[in-house]
Amino acid sequence: MIDLSIIIVNWNVAALLSACLDSIRASSPQCSVEIIVVDSASTDDSVPMLSARYPDVILLAQTENVGFTCGCNIGMARAQGRYLFLLNPDTEIVGDALDALVRFMDAHPDVGIAGAHTLNTDGTYQSTRRRFPTFATAIFESTWLQRVAPRAVLDHYYVNDAPPDMTIEIDWVQGSALIARREVYEQIGGLDEGFVMYSEELDWCKRAKSAGWRVMFVADAVIVHHGGKSSEQVAPRRHILFQQSKLRYFRKHHGRFAAQSLRLFLLASYGWQILEESAKSLLGHKRAMRQERIRAYWQVLRSGLRVT
Repeated sequence: MIDLSIIIVNWNVAALLSACLDSIRASSPQCSVEIIVVDSASTDDSVPMLSARYPDVILLAQTENVGFTCGCNIGMARAQGRYLFLLNPDTEIVGDALDALVRFMDAHPDVGIAGAHTLNTDGTYQSTRRRFPTFATAIFESTWLQRVAPRAVLDHYYVNDAPPDMTIEIDWVQGSALIARREVYEQIGGLDEGFVMYSEELDWCKRAKSAGWRVMFVADAVIVHHGGKSSEQVAPRRHILFQQSKLRYFRKHHGRFAAQSLRLFLLASYGWQILEESAKSLLGHKRAMRQERIRAYWQVLRSGLRVT
């Protein structure tokens, strides 16, 4: 059996995808590897580039934009590896990170999911390890209140009590570089496609831990993540999907009352941000940027942040 199936969901980031694949090649892993790229109906030259330059890559070209979560599930259903490695196209492998992850998982059979030590483009640490969010976390994290949040709330959530070079057990890891044991996939299923983008890995790790598996952060498996290049293409949609996913997670794991309370708070929060940006725009402070933000926040309000 193949040791590692690398699953990459691509949408219109051909140059970054090429750099990612080149970094995998350059790492010369000792473990056996298959690479699966699920292309989500890209309109750039991703598909012809893959066919011409990477004939060894298994290309699953979709006729529509299926989204990250569905794309990962398509890739995992095709994968043959003992381990399934979800990897963003805007990442690059550093050194022997692939072998380090496989070695770690082989040595710790009770670990179901693990995340890699992730760096920003400039080499600084990128936080990708987390503890499960509480209602307080959801109120402060990624809202306008984050800048005034009690430090202890977010420090706990972001695991700031442990140095970034420490291998440590956590609750969940972000999906930019996440390895899962095949047994986990077979036991709990794939990602919940109700999460179109964002929080799907949070939910997956929650389900894995509920099934008795441990989740770890592996410090000596290093990757670079250039960050969010596909989602940058649709900024208002990103706001909506991020908050809807947060709400879906709370409804699924904390109940409808918690989710509805959070939804009302988030809508009020975006309303407040519209007022704030409007006032700054009227004063002439970075007016073009303020107007763009107002348009994005209005789209969020119009969506109602309803969760299906």
